[in-house]
Amino acid sequence: MTESSTSKLLNGDSCHRTANGKKAARNGFVKNHCLFQQQQQLQKYRRTKEKSQHVSRNAALYNKPFVESFEETPLLVAVLTYMGYGILTIFGYLRDFLRQWKIEKCHIAREREEQKDFVPLYQDFENFYTRNLYMRIRDNWNRPICSVPGARMDLVERVTHDYNWTFEHTGRVIKDVINMGSYNYLGFAENIGTCSDAATKATLQYGVGVNSTRHEMGNLDKHVELENLVARFLGVEASMAFGMGFATNSMNIPALTGKGCLILSDELNHASLVLGARLSGSTIRVFKHNNMQSLEKLLRDAIVHGQPRTHRPWKKILILVEGIYSMEGSIVRLPEVIALKKKYKAYLYLDEAHSIGALGPRARGVVDYFGLDPRDVDIMMGTFTKSFGAAGGYIGGKKELIDYLRTHSHSAVYATSISPPVAQQIITSMKCIMGEDGTNLGRDRLRQLAENTTYFRRRLQESGFIIYGNEDSPVVPLMLYMPAKIGAFGREMLKRNIGTVVVGFPATPIIESRARLCVSAAHTREMLDTALNAISEVGDLLQLKYSRHRRPSPLEEAALFLESQE
Repeated sequence: MTESSTSKLLNGDSCHRTANGKKAARNGFVKNHCLFQQQQQLQKYRRTKEKSQHVSRNAALYNKPFVESFEETPLLVAVLTYMGYGILTIFGYLRDFLRQWKIEKCHIAREREEQKDFVPLYQDFENFYTRNLYMRIRDNWNRPICSVPGARMDLVERVTHDYNWTFEHTGRVIKDVINMGSYNYLGFAENIGTCSDAATKATLQYGVGVNSTRHEMGNLDKHVELENLVARFLGVEASMAFGMGFATNSMNIPALTGKGCLILSDELNHASLVLGARLSGSTIRVFKHNNMQSLEKLLRDAIVHGQPRTHRPWKKILILVEGIYSMEGSIVRLPEVIALKKKYKAYLYLDEAHSIGALGPRARGVVDYFGLDPRDVDIMMGTFTKSFGAAGGYIGGKKELIDYLRTHSHSAVYATSISPPVAQQIITSMKCIMGEDGTNLGRDRLRQLAENTTYFRRRLQESGFIIYGNEDSPVVPLMLYMPAKIGAFGREMLKRNIGTVVVGFPATPIIESRARLCVSAAHTREMLDTALNAISEVGDLLQLKYSRHRRPSPLEEAALFLESQE
């Protein structure tokens, strides 16, 4: 990109045609990605039916091995999963029939008489899915927490007497549940320590609420300090903070693109990115997840053919990607995305909600992880809700971009400012990560997170589970597949004092239900071992160990590494 890339982004300069170079090597969506030749040695330990791909053409763009694993769903498991959903659907229609004739005991599922003259709020299938599938496992979500949601937490026990339609609290508290579901990557969700003390002091000085927008009477010196610190942390000219991470995406993308613009979005992008793209009014085209061949084809077609009907050049082409994909645990192929962005004169919007603070030698996110220049990313977005233990989000980039958003972003003009204690929590935790607090706490926590992630992923693979994602990602999806095992896994884990998050259709593909486990620097080795033993026990009970390849032992890995160095 040229020096005036941001001004072009704001003013809507059209994309220029680019001559095609040599034909790209195939590097499409595969089930296992290895980007260094030494990793080829490991394939003899992988099962033969697992798809694998070695990308040598783009290996020069990476400064470290890039390994992601997506083992194929076993055919029998896929068939049984489809059969499970089919049986649930059949029984759902049968129960609806029984409800209509008032035979079914649970009358709450029926529409009330006073509602029948109104237009339904939801589509018929959504109602059907909620009544007959979601309600069976609803007890796995929205569990009330009555303590700090740190490495351990306390849960309020609840029971249901009407098939999960309503819940009653028993008054009992489940103590010391190991929290394997929160995005507390660096362990800053705590009520003791420097962050908590600083937030308390800010509350006494400024109060809790601001009660105004930044444009009116809600612009505090803490907000200015926060934005200057974030810009310095990211290595960009300026930044802007927002009170809600979701709105940072959904309200700022419409300010950057509009009619006559093209958005190229990864198929697994977060709902906030999808909503922002739809609200913008831009044309949206979706490329396969982390598939650079699919992205390049869309870029090439966009430049060759232009807009539909008129064939005029697009005003702007904006690529939307995430740093770590929260459902897959995969890391964006950022070096290749940047190379394509430069080649086709497009713009790049990077969502680092999960990667900022959790990746990179300095915790600067996926840009730092790959050793790239922050100036190569036009719009850097992230949230404070994960690694910083706070709330809100930010946009970073050139000063002219931030000045533009201050007057054109709905999230900036109409939203209340960040609460002062929350802003102080972000400032203190960020300075801790940067080492400006005079201690090594931030560096130690980052190292501990990396060690915990490697250890946790390795133990799960050795136990025979299928897990998705990059080996350096603290988000660890453990595949469950069958619908009946979604609820069973969550309940059995809670019986063993382990809190987990289970995810199923429609949040995931219908045959790829999973438990999303999140590793934290606050987890001790003892906690991880306790969780791993419980997961292994439940895995045996529910028959979840689907993996059919053996991971090489540490001695074998060391031998392969030494061979690669010769």
